[in-house]
Amino acid sequence: MDPWMDHDEIAAEISFGMTEKWPQLFFDHPLYLKVGQFLLGIYEPLEMTDFSSFETGAFNTTLRLTFIDDSTAIIRFPMPGGIMFPEEKTRNEVSVMQFISEKTSNRIPILVPRVARWGSREDCPAKLAPFIAMDGINHKDSVAQLLEWPLSARRPNLADIGCYLINPKLDRPRQAVIFREPANIVLSLSTLTFDRIGSPELDQSDNSTPEWKICRRPLTLSMNQLVSVGCLPRSKLPSLDTTYDTASSYFEMLAELHISHLINQRNDAIDSEEDCRRKFVARFLFRKMVQDQKLREKWISHENGPFPLWCDDLRPQNMLINEAEEVTGVIDWEFTYTAPVEFTHAPPWWLLLKKPEYWPGGLDHYCQIYEKTLPAFLDAMIERENEAIQNGHLEESQRLSGPMQKSWDSGDFWIMYAARNTWAFDVIYWKKIDQRFFGPSESLEEAWKERLDLLEPEERKKIDGYVSQKLEEMRTRELVWDPDQYTLEFMETMENMERIEAKTADTTETADTEKAWLAEITERKKPIQTTETAETEKTAGTKEISEAT
Repeated sequence: MDPWMDHDEIAAEISFGMTEKWPQLFFDHPLYLKVGQFLLGIYEPLEMTDFSSFETGAFNTTLRLTFIDDSTAIIRFPMPGGIMFPEEKTRNEVSVMQFISEKTSNRIPILVPRVARWGSREDCPAKLAPFIAMDGINHKDSVAQLLEWPLSARRPNLADIGCYLINPKLDRPRQAVIFREPANIVLSLSTLTFDRIGSPELDQSDNSTPEWKICRRPLTLSMNQLVSVGCLPRSKLPSLDTTYDTASSYFEMLAELHISHLINQRNDAIDSEEDCRRKFVARFLFRKMVQDQKLREKWISHENGPFPLWCDDLRPQNMLINEAEEVTGVIDWEFTYTAPVEFTHAPPWWLLLKKPEYWPGGLDHYCQIYEKTLPAFLDAMIERENEAIQNGHLEESQRLSGPMQKSWDSGDFWIMYAARNTWAFDVIYWKKIDQRFFGPSESLEEAWKERLDLLEPEERKKIDGYVSQKLEEMRTRELVWDPDQYTLEFMETMENMERIEAKTADTTETADTEKAWLAEITERKKPIQTTETAETEKTAGTKEISEAT
C-alpha cells in the first residue's frame, strides 16, 4: 500500500511551475522599485538602507526593507498556483494575527508580526496581488534548526533524505528545553475559543462595539491543496458563509471532502481497480464513523465546543528564535480557524519535523520514534501548564498534557490526522483506524473486501459507478482544473514568459535581458474571462535512524 495518494501530476506541474515563475516578475526593475516605494511610504519617516532581500516559500513571496536603525519591514504576496483563495487567505491571516495579538498579550503571549497595512489586489501597486505589509521579526534561526539533524552529521545514505529530520542525538532533557516555547504557543492557542467552527473576524456592523465573531468558513490548508493539486471544483467546498456549531458536523464535512476529492481528481488518484475500490471503501467507512452516533461517541467527546483556535501550518519552521533560543515571533497564520477540541487534544505531528507519510522507514517506524519523543514534549507542556495556572492564566481543566497522552494512546491522534490530510488518508486509515472500529482483519491489503458488507447497498452501487469513471479517467488523462481568476490570469502571463524565453534560448541570459522580457510580459498581461506540497522523499536509512535513536 502506497504511503500517500499522488497529486494530480498535470495540475501539480502547472501549479508548481507558476510558483517558480511568479517571483520572476520582480526582475522587472520598475515594478520592483514601485513595490519598494510603496512599502517605504507605509513606514515613513523611517529611512531605508537596503531593499534587496527576496524570499519565496510554498505560498508567498516576500520582499524586505531594512531601515537605518536596523529594523525591517516586509511586504508579502500570495503566489498564483500556490494559493487558490488569495483575497480570503490574506483577510483571514490579518484577522488572525490581530486577534492573537489582542487576546494573548496579557495572558500567555504569542508574538506575531505587527500588521502596518494590508489590502486587496486593487490596493496594490500595479494591481499585483493582495498584500500584507508588516514589521519584520528579528531572529537568528527557527525552532526547527534546534531540533534538526544536521546534514553534515548524518550517514551518507541519510544525507539526501532532505532537511527537517529530528536529531536522534538529542536527549530527553534537551528536547524538553527546546519544546518549552512550542508548548507555550500550543497551550495559548487552546485557550482562544469560540462557540462555532470557522474563521474569526472583527464584526463592526450596526455601529456597535467591535466584537470578534465566527462568520466565515474555515479556510484550511487541505481545502487550498484540494483545489490546487487535487482538482476539486471550488463549488464542492463549503460556501464562504458556512460555519459549524458541532464537532460532528465539521467532521462530516471533512469526510465528504475526502470522498469528493477522490471522485474529482482525474489523474494519479488510483493505481488499479482494486486500489480504487479500497480507497472508496475507506472513505465511506470514515464517514460512517462520523454519522453513526455509537461510533462517533468513541472519539468525539466535545461535540459542542467551545472550539479553540487551530493553525494547520503551525510547526517549528515557523517559530523564529533569537540567540537565547527564545521565540521572537510566529509566522504563517493564513490557514488558521477554530476547530474541534479533539484537534488540539492530539499531540502535534511536527515533533519529529517530518510528516508521518514522508517518514523514512514508514509509519510503524515513525510511531517508534514519536513515542520516544512525545514524553519530552509533554514534560515541557506540563511545565508551561503549571506556570500558567500559577499566574492565573489557565484553569486545571484546561491542561493539554493529559488529553494529548490519551489521544496518542487511544489512536484518536490518527483520526485527527487522517481527517485533515487527504493525500495521507489511506495508509493511516487502514493501519491505524479501521481495526479499532470495525474489528480485526487478516490482511491490510484485503481488508476492504471484508468491509464491503458494512456499507449500505446504495454505497456499494455508487462505488461500482465511481470505479468505471476512474478507470476511464486513467486512460484519457485529461485536466479538469478550477483555479481562481488570479491564477488563471498568470497562466496567460506564464505562457508569454515561455514564448519569450524560447526566443532567447540560444543566447546567454543576463539580469538585463530578464528585466527586458519581464517588462514586455507586464505590458502584455491581460485578464482572461475563463471561469473555469507533493513532497517526494527517499525512504531509505531506517536502520541507521533506529540505531542512532
